[in-house]
Amino acid sequence: MWEQELAVIREAAGAAGKTLMRMVGKVGFKTKNSNTDLVTEADIEAEKIIIEVIEKYYPNDNILSEEAGSQDHMAERTWIIDPLDGTTNFAHGFPFFAVSIALEVENRIVLGVVFNPWMDEYFEAVVGMGARLNMNPIKVSPVPRLKEALLCTGFPYSIHSEPDRVIGLFKKMVLKAQGVRRAGSAAIDLCYLAAGRIDGFWEEDLKPWDTAAAMVIVKEAGGKICTFDGESYTPYDKTILAANPHIYNEMIQALNA
Repeated sequence: MWEQELAVIREAAGAAGKTLMRMVGKVGFKTKNSNTDLVTEADIEAEKIIIEVIEKYYPNDNILSEEAGSQDHMAERTWIIDPLDGTTNFAHGFPFFAVSIALEVENRIVLGVVFNPWMDEYFEAVVGMGARLNMNPIKVSPVPRLKEALLCTGFPYSIHSEPDRVIGLFKKMVLKAQGVRRAGSAAIDLCYLAAGRIDGFWEEDLKPWDTAAAMVIVKEAGGKICTFDGESYTPYDKTILAANPHIYNEMIQALNA
């Protein structure tokens, strides 16, 4: 099940990734809502490629994409697209950015792909079928305690207007964990969690296209996801906490202490 859709996502992500690699370090950027919220010509071009591939096979499906917005055909299927997660990294030539594509069917994310073209790492998952990196199965880490865990996070665009609150959360976690990293792509952070490279992740004010694909990858790799207050997470929520099962509850408690 979903084999054709997965093949379409692979085609779209691969084509978009080639475009990003051709353009990295060669395009300018402009700001959107703040000086940390960027868009480049590569975002637009990669998004166009992805949408063209999807519409070739599924012209009646909905599309929700970061730059193009929502194209609602009143269908029960929606493709959720981030053509370039980690635009600031991309604009500076920092090799931590990705294409992210998910399929939502009747309000449920059923499959997702996250592709980092620089590192040629292709994460994918289908509900009920496990998660894979470059076609090899992956699982979350067995790290048992928060004090032994490596975490990742990201700073919301609101950090400039409310730095004390955002840094306050960071301080809580950095004092509890073995280490915290802030690399600039929520989609890759979550996939690194799925692959056991990090043990937990938290962030706020993300958009559906930032997490939709990666959340199914995390879950299929054995990870757990919720909102900051421990409630069931959807990519339309404003906060996300994800972790391996061993430190999951400890992370919720630490974040809310």
